[in-house]
Amino acid sequence: MPEKLNDLLKNPKQVLIGIIVLSVLLRVVTGIAFFGNEIQELPGTFDEVSYHNLALRVLDGHGFSFGERWWPGTAANEPTAHWSYLYTIFLVVLYAVLGPSPLLARILQSVLVGILFPWLLYRLTFRLFAPQARGEGMFTHSPAVARAQHIALLVALIGAVYIYFFYYTASLITEGFYITGILWTFDTAVAITQSTTVTNKLWLRFGLALGVTILLRQLFLLFMPFLLLWLWWAKRPRLTSFILPLALVAALILPWTVRNYLAFDRFVPLNTNSGFAFFWGNHPAYGTQFIPILPSGAYYRMIPEELQAQGLNEAEMDSALLGEALKIIAADPGRYVLLSLSRFPSYFMFWPSGDSELVSNVSRVASFGLFLPFMLYGLYLALRQRFASWRDWLASPFTLLYLFILVYTGIHMLTWTLIRYRIPVDALLVIFAGYGLVDLVERVLAKRQAARVTAVS
Repeated sequence: MPEKLNDLLKNPKQVLIGIIVLSVLLRVVTGIAFFGNEIQELPGTFDEVSYHNLALRVLDGHGFSFGERWWPGTAANEPTAHWSYLYTIFLVVLYAVLGPSPLLARILQSVLVGILFPWLLYRLTFRLFAPQARGEGMFTHSPAVARAQHIALLVALIGAVYIYFFYYTASLITEGFYITGILWTFDTAVAITQSTTVTNKLWLRFGLALGVTILLRQLFLLFMPFLLLWLWWAKRPRLTSFILPLALVAALILPWTVRNYLAFDRFVPLNTNSGFAFFWGNHPAYGTQFIPILPSGAYYRMIPEELQAQGLNEAEMDSALLGEALKIIAADPGRYVLLSLSRFPSYFMFWPSGDSELVSNVSRVASFGLFLPFMLYGLYLALRQRFASWRDWLASPFTLLYLFILVYTGIHMLTWTLIRYRIPVDALLVIFAGYGLVDLVERVLAKRQAARVTAVS
């Protein structure tokens, strides 16, 4: 390794600070130069139109509703629970304090995520590759943890420059905070397994991270049982230990459950989007070939006329469409299997397309396309790791990452697929990309050193 680079890596804290500065700058510049102070329908970020308008409605005293018929088919001035309450409140508070300026919201969001995202990537990666350190010595110059530090720094750097990450962070949608919440949740879960003594404070932190992530996107609730099962297997705590974090999660969700009951006169734990997504993602209109995005009016026309005629509120329609989707699948399970398989190219797309705008093609090829080979190589290396037994393999933090990648991908294969829905998986895949790149660099340097020794001898 070049001497100057080697000297620099002896101060990983300084390097990480530089990476964080780069991360913030890329996100802020994207927010200012690309998105600006306008709310517009740019590729993959249409949800910001909804969040901006919903925040203004709440700020004006109309509650969680829209002044006109809105996606996914909610009537004007009727309550909605389709959108993240936590993120909407984030915008409401900012607009109340700073004025309804999307640009200021973009800048603040970019700064927060720009700092936390690479920091958490570094922490989680260090824990994965230096488990014996138990989270200590992350910035200590020591040969015992130097390799883990190098991998963690490279992972943080990839996370800072990965186009999808800073593009979506600069948009007023949940992606930036949601992915950061996932990293926080996993970092805390791994910290619990590596701690000799797990305090109530650490369990509370885990519950807070889990609850915040779920409030940003309720889809994470589907992964929660897998996370808790892995955590129990890896640490074997008393089952009563889970009461504290689960109680905190319930406490964070409960106010919105109460609000939904008052608004819809029925039990809706958090959001009303699972039925809509499952129905639209598996409608017979697709046949066996899924199309990620249809013209907006096409989705409403898919809803059976008899349901439209009943004047159902958003929660009732969500429940009714879930039932319709299950009937559709039961009537032709073979088509459902083929339709699910057809989603793979859309989910893992890394090549340019004539149907995509320039920004989409550049983002896709220069992020996922560029790092995919190293992600696959890093996954290969990680899977080759030796463990004393299959029980130890299941308890490994790497297994948690494998679980999330498989389960999260499986959910979208069975429901609805967009490239944007894969980005949380990318956040974990970059860990393997960093691992693969460091291994390749080490191999190249080893060959060069061997060549020098041979030349001298």
